[in-house]
Amino acid sequence: MPIMHRRRLFSLVDKERVREAIVEAEKRTSGEICVSVAHFFWGRVRPEAERAFRRLGMANTRLRNGIIFFIVPARKRFIVLGDEGIHAKVGQDFWDGIAAGMAGHFRKGEFMEGLMAGIRTAADGLAVHFPFEPATDVNELPDDVDMDGDNENSPG
Repeated sequence: MPIMHRRRLFSLVDKERVREAIVEAEKRTSGEICVSVAHFFWGRVRPEAERAFRRLGMANTRLRNGIIFFIVPARKRFIVLGDEGIHAKVGQDFWDGIAAGMAGHFRKGEFMEGLMAGIRTAADGLAVHFPFEPATDVNELPDDVDMDGDNENSPG
């Protein structure tokens, strides 16, 4: 794939729009949502997503209710991972449903629509099991899009 094409795919992520969607989603839940976008890399996506999950401190949330959307636009791959607290409540069908909904949008070239739909669906599940508590909720993780996922392939 030519470099220009990869850059174009990478630029499909509207970082401000994603950040706003995360902020809105987290107004409904004590859960944390992160989006990490990786440049092209070789290898399996899931281990890279798991490394990003740890690097971003998602396993350190008090209720273990973080969700990461790890996206590799240049490879047209993504994965949605939830920490053990949310996974125990929703099960694998929840993650499969989010992924299927996103993939449907992506196949139609609706990248941002698919990501926004995934964030909304994740927030719906989080809100049911981990509702927002205004008196006690703390934003445990940054809401900005992580564009450093490509560093995950380096040793160490």
